[in-house]
Amino acid sequence: QVQLEDSGGGLVQPGNSLRLSCAVSGNVGGSSWLAWFRQAPGKEREWVASIRWSGTHTFYTDSAKGRFTISRDNARDMVYLQMNSLKPEDTALYYCAARLNPLSSTSTSAYVYWGQGTQVTVSS
Repeated sequence: QVQLEDSGGGLVQPGNSLRLSCAVSGNVGGSSWLAWFRQAPGKEREWVASIRWSGTHTFYTDSAKGRFTISRDNARDMVYLQMNSLKPEDTALYYCAARLNPLSSTSTSAYVYWGQGTQVTVSS
């Protein structure tokens, strides 16, 4: 059983930065994937970034490339999403998710374990 607890959301002005954190508990093997998804009001949940728990691979959606960085700290069992140059369109509820499978995926249905979500609002 894996449990995820995400945090770090808040209200920020456009252009500013925010770091989301995800505390991971349970047995997560090195080949598993941790990801961040987000869901804006009235929209479907969408994939943002993924990292292999071993840290060997990372992937980003096009809108996140160059602005967001996903990382993990295995010693502390944490996954982070550093978000820079935030835009109003980044406003959403952000979720940490885990996939205990060596194959990466950007589909919400491929992830079994989810955090409760943390709200990010980008507004002046």
